[in-house]
Amino acid sequence: MNIPEGLLYSTYHEWLRREGLLYRLGITDYAQDLLGEASFVELPAVGGEVAEGELLAEIEARKATNEIYAPISGRIVEVNEDLGETPGLVNDDPYGAGWICLVSSGESEKNELMDSAEYLRFIDG
Repeated sequence: MNIPEGLLYSTYHEWLRREGLLYRLGITDYAQDLLGEASFVELPAVGGEVAEGELLAEIEARKATNEIYAPISGRIVEVNEDLGETPGLVNDDPYGAGWICLVSSGESEKNELMDSAEYLRFIDG
């Protein structure tokens, strides 16, 4: 299982990577493995505001539909349009080409998220 260092992780199995003033968001390798092969990704609307814990996106797969919850509050500034034609990118490259969106957010809420070592302990139970 791939759990890269330098990312932040949520208890709902999303990851965040800081990129200047923005945060790139996707689902973890662990989450995509549980979900199975993605067949459709419903992306959030660019320009929309999202609050921490709100429904952000949905991924439909053979095994189940997975709801993606916002690990932080902020404004959606970009979405990964490639997922419309190739939803399997979330399976093939969850930390790269399979990202979901970019969020503009303040600093206040990041302390609830886990680093890679904490996330590994979390999923190992």
